[in-house]
Amino acid sequence: MPQPLAPTPLPPTENRLVALLRRAGLLDWFLLGLLGMVVLAYFFPAVGSKTSPIPWKAITTAGVALIFFFYGLRLSLDKLRAGLRNWRLHVVVQLITFVAFPVLALAVRPLFDGLKGQQLWQSIFFLCALPSTVSSSVVMVSMARGNLPAAIFNASISSLLGIVLTPLWTSLFLQTSADSGHLWSLAVSLLWQVIVPVVAGVLLNRRFGAFAEQHKVTLRISDQVVILLIVFTAFCESFEEGIFRSYAARDVALLALGMVGLYLAIFGVVWGLSRLLGFSREDRITALFCGSKKSLVHGSVMASLLFPGMAATGLLLLPLMLYHALQIILASMMAQQMGRQTEA
Repeated sequence: MPQPLAPTPLPPTENRLVALLRRAGLLDWFLLGLLGMVVLAYFFPAVGSKTSPIPWKAITTAGVALIFFFYGLRLSLDKLRAGLRNWRLHVVVQLITFVAFPVLALAVRPLFDGLKGQQLWQSIFFLCALPSTVSSSVVMVSMARGNLPAAIFNASISSLLGIVLTPLWTSLFLQTSADSGHLWSLAVSLLWQVIVPVVAGVLLNRRFGAFAEQHKVTLRISDQVVILLIVFTAFCESFEEGIFRSYAARDVALLALGMVGLYLAIFGVVWGLSRLLGFSREDRITALFCGSKKSLVHGSVMASLLFPGMAATGLLLLPLMLYHALQIILASMMAQQMGRQTEA
């Protein structure tokens, strides 16, 4: 009886190319999904705008609350207390995240003139005021063989501090709203959508924390789906109002180069400061990958809370989306190289 033919393997060069793209993060479904949401919003802006019959606001509001509830559910108070011991590393990471980033943005403000330039600078400053990521920071530190417990602690604390510090920075330098009624509404929104779910999750950690850890991959995918919906509705509003009409492809390319410069500048500052303070290699790696990241989750949520009804929310998220893609691509390559050096 003739044997069935084996499937023809892919050429080695093609295998290597796919593997390289995957390691660089270019085949990440979430990055491709972000691009897809922008394309869909461009061609079908009415679907995600305020005039749509779909209750996007209610859907994304519930999704945001669930994101922060499950985030709190995975936070162990015991681990957070244990993480306080390496306080110098934590101080460096949080100062880089919430001080060095905004100061760099303020330093380049004179380079942006005119209405278009000021709108771009505001988007960049909003990016710089955000906390670090949680999942990708921990993953990169693990790949690079850094101090993993310290990475988990710093990423968690950064997210909690961002609930307070991001609105504080934006209220000082961006025009969210001068209306006291709106500020009260913002405080209530933050309370019910972010703080209450996080606190509820932390309190339930002992009982359901193991369940959240077992299903962390599924929970991360659900988080990403909510972010894709927020990005889609934000860009629908911006395209509907014609916010991007005055921005050419050259402007986006220059913005992307600026994000590369920002990432490399922060990376250099963290590396130099870590060596100056005599950090171990593991702690330097943790400082690098936790201090140089910015959270698209918090950025999407905060944009919808701090700038409700603002047609330029898509523009506000554009630098953040570029930086998010960049930090995944560059950081993954750097992390793998550092991991190989540590093993060697």
